[in-house]
Amino acid sequence: MTAAKPRYVVRASELGSYSPANHTGTKNTRLVGAALNGARYMEVILGEVESGAGVSTHAHPGMEQAQYFLEGEAEVIVDGVTYHARAGDLCFFPADVFHSVRVTSERMKVLIIYSPPFAESPDKVIRR
Repeated sequence: MTAAKPRYVVRASELGSYSPANHTGTKNTRLVGAALNGARYMEVILGEVESGAGVSTHAHPGMEQAQYFLEGEAEVIVDGVTYHARAGDLCFFPADVFHSVRVTSERMKVLIIYSPPFAESPDKVIRR
């Protein structure tokens, strides 16, 4: 039997989703990651978040994160400064900088990129 080849073309509709720890009303689908397609240096996730939900203030030690808004709007706080983000915007969260996100529209859909990969590891998050 031949081993399964890594996935180079990924369809979110064919993948399972999960609710990440310390988030509310959130459903994530991992599109790029070590287990799925062998990625070693980045991770890409499709996130869907309900109105009023999101993630409380936290930071990722030694890890950068970008969040591209596909749909919806949110209040984003980065390093104590509040921003209004909407579809077409990209939020960058530098390593070690505290940030939070709260959806202000009916729902939010975002593409999330971590480098290096987060892989839902609790040791890669610090909270206030």
